[in-house]
Amino acid sequence: MNTTICFGEVLIDMLSNKLSGEQNQQETFTKFAGGAPANVSVAIAKLGGEAYFAGMLAKDMFGDFLYQALKNEGVKTDYMRFSPTAKTALAFVSLDSDGDRTFEFYRDSSADLLFSPQDFDKNGFNNNVIFHFCSNTLTEQHIRDTTLHGVLLAKQQHSIVSFDINLRLNLWAGHSTPRDHILPLLPHCDVIKASKEELIYLANDNTPEHFIQQTLSQGCQLFIVTDSSNPVVWYTKSGNQTYNPKKIIMVDATAAGDAFVGGLLYQLSLQQLNPDSFTALCADNSTLSKMIEFASLCGAHAASYKGAFTSLPSTQSLNDFRKTL
Repeated sequence: MNTTICFGEVLIDMLSNKLSGEQNQQETFTKFAGGAPANVSVAIAKLGGEAYFAGMLAKDMFGDFLYQALKNEGVKTDYMRFSPTAKTALAFVSLDSDGDRTFEFYRDSSADLLFSPQDFDKNGFNNNVIFHFCSNTLTEQHIRDTTLHGVLLAKQQHSIVSFDINLRLNLWAGHSTPRDHILPLLPHCDVIKASKEELIYLANDNTPEHFIQQTLSQGCQLFIVTDSSNPVVWYTKSGNQTYNPKKIIMVDATAAGDAFVGGLLYQLSLQQLNPDSFTALCADNSTLSKMIEFASLCGAHAASYKGAFTSLPSTQSLNDFRKTL
């Protein structure tokens, strides 16, 4: 089994008890552990994979909560670092009647932004590693440089690099152009996952199809496009395929995309991949189809429950969930 290192932010999701736009109810918030790469690490660990989280945590009450939450879910903590002064980032989350989310982030100078290139353990990349990250560590120069260092270190050690675009525009400064910072990383990534909206944004003046083909020609092996409950389409150098997800009643979309990615990376980890065997796998449409189906089921499971870590499936809960569909 491949080890997976998920790099980036872990934060507190403060989930509102009110639906967006609801007026006649006193609002309260419940804290949940969250953050996209942390969610992915938990998804892998709960399914039985070997997942590490690499990131900076605060030494405050929320940081202690997050550290314990990750450990409780079986995520390995060797690559976590701790800031004695910075605070934990917060995300206030409201849901609408369809389970879709609205975020307000409080992340100025938070601990997750302080992870530095020297905080990576080079030895951790030595044995068939999958390195995963998302665009939330590209929002400021220091953490952007750290992310690039981690990606290049992973490639130097012949790891598989996974990039979930996971674009949150309200995390970026008003003068920033996220596209300018995302595009240079794509040639270093073996697996890229984007929502349909993110793909359109990244493609800009290109057609999405042309943008994907260009990205594949630059080094990406597997490009996956999700579109909520609509068909998942994935592209490799040998063509593209489509999977129609199971229909569910969505309760909370908070970690659905992360569950999808975690399910996919867990399936990939079972293949004992190296760059050469990953290239061969991407030509095997039958195996990829089964992996995408599994990942989609993980995403549906997460969307059927509230919260982030709490909504991610174990093997048992996923099997039970499958029987209800």
